[in-house]
Amino acid sequence: MTTASTPTTGTNRARVGVQRFGTFLSGMIMPNIPALIAWGIVTMFFIEVGFTPVPALATIVGPFIHYLLPLLIAYTGGAIVYGVRGGVVASIGTFGAIAGSDYLIAQFNEQLLANDPDASTLGQVHMFIGAMIMAPLCAYTMKWLDSLWDGKVKAGFEMLVNMFSAGIWGFVMMIVGFYPIAWLVNGIMQVLSTAVNWLVSMNLLPLTSIVIEPAKVFFLNNAINHGVLTPLGLQQASEEGSSILFLLEANPGPGVGLLLAFTFFGIGAARASAPGAALIQFVGGIHEVYFPYALMKPMLILALIAGGATGVTTNMLLGGSLAAPAAPGSIIAVTGQAINPAAGGVPNLMVVYLSVLLSATVTFLVSAVILRASRRRDLEAMAATDDAFGAAITQTEAVKGKSSGHLENLRGGAATQAGGGIGAATLAQKDIKNIVFACDAGMGSSAMGASVLRNKIKKAGVEGVTVVNKAIANLDGSADLVITQNQLTDRARGQAPNAVHVSVDNFMNSPKYDEVVELVADQQNSGK
Repeated sequence: MTTASTPTTGTNRARVGVQRFGTFLSGMIMPNIPALIAWGIVTMFFIEVGFTPVPALATIVGPFIHYLLPLLIAYTGGAIVYGVRGGVVASIGTFGAIAGSDYLIAQFNEQLLANDPDASTLGQVHMFIGAMIMAPLCAYTMKWLDSLWDGKVKAGFEMLVNMFSAGIWGFVMMIVGFYPIAWLVNGIMQVLSTAVNWLVSMNLLPLTSIVIEPAKVFFLNNAINHGVLTPLGLQQASEEGSSILFLLEANPGPGVGLLLAFTFFGIGAARASAPGAALIQFVGGIHEVYFPYALMKPMLILALIAGGATGVTTNMLLGGSLAAPAAPGSIIAVTGQAINPAAGGVPNLMVVYLSVLLSATVTFLVSAVILRASRRRDLEAMAATDDAFGAAITQTEAVKGKSSGHLENLRGGAATQAGGGIGAATLAQKDIKNIVFACDAGMGSSAMGASVLRNKIKKAGVEGVTVVNKAIANLDGSADLVITQNQLTDRARGQAPNAVHVSVDNFMNSPKYDEVVELVADQQNSGK
């Protein structure tokens, strides 16, 4: 349980800041994953090398990735900031960036061909990064402008002012997108593409695992994945049919290798829960379930890096790639994008499977060595914990009645709100009716945790309590109790300062779920 807030260090503030940035990027990308899947299906079947080539339908591919996907991302990002109004203005501004990028490339190619008719011209730059820049810029500025005349418009003229102000500002942002933003994004994409090509040519791409794997464990993966890898991968896929970049973060091999190591060489609750976590991570694609296992023994991050680098090396040497992002990062999603003819079909699928197998094997072996080496210390620590836990159970049984040790612990764990923390007495009076599981995107691990707690509450016969899952950014103050993984609690507390906050290590099976169930059951039995 969380207690009164502790001072936030500079490092922690930086981590939370990067997490928040990654969450915003994820919030723009994740709702549009169905569109990416639809685009992948079109390429799988209808392009020239597809399973069932249809030239007419293949004409959808280009406009889909060049116009529709960036505009969907822009609208979603704008809507996150300022609702439908922000989404519309963001889309207008992003369309200016798309047109500006095309114009710059056309000018460059014209000059290039004038000097050398046989030169290779530049292809289109797809404005995914442009959309991620324009969406918050357009929406926040529109929101600020509206605040200038809020309450000052005469009755009857509100619609006129709202429509024209959004239209005029959308036009202004379209010009901003056409010139400076298009130029900036084209430059960024050129630099990033050059850097990736250099890493590939120098056989250094596996070194990216040194950054990606630790970033995933600390919930910073969205900033890297959605901010860099997905835009670059989509750009590369539009030109070459597929991209290895989609496999740098989504490969489920390292995670399942770590969880299998805990299954065979772990101890206590970690060992008991690891098999179920492995299934959820590998098949369900919810990578967050293995993060707590790595965090409980940070040396295991080295195993993840080794496994991730092995997978990248395998794909780099044998040409493994995906035709589109695998989201979620499950073996099912990876299979679908790897078997796509644009990525090389079945031969490519075998390479990708080999990369997953080898990355899992290497992570498993390195993790096994680390777990075996520290087994004695871990057993001693577990014994001490068990004694403490047993004492707590004895105390609970001794005072069992209207209240219990579990409930008092929970009631003492309220989050800080403006003007001071909520104490035990205050929480005892707080009626828990709305429980929210919150994670980065609000779709994967939080949905799983909400389902687990929902079943526990149902089995306990508790009624009138809702359990839902949301992205942290979408916490709106309606929650009575918010449950997050401990790496994300600081951000959740900032979004919902008046709620009770519960931190858990693992969304799959935390003992704190039983405390929550006991609290709400006790409240109902007490007539609250």
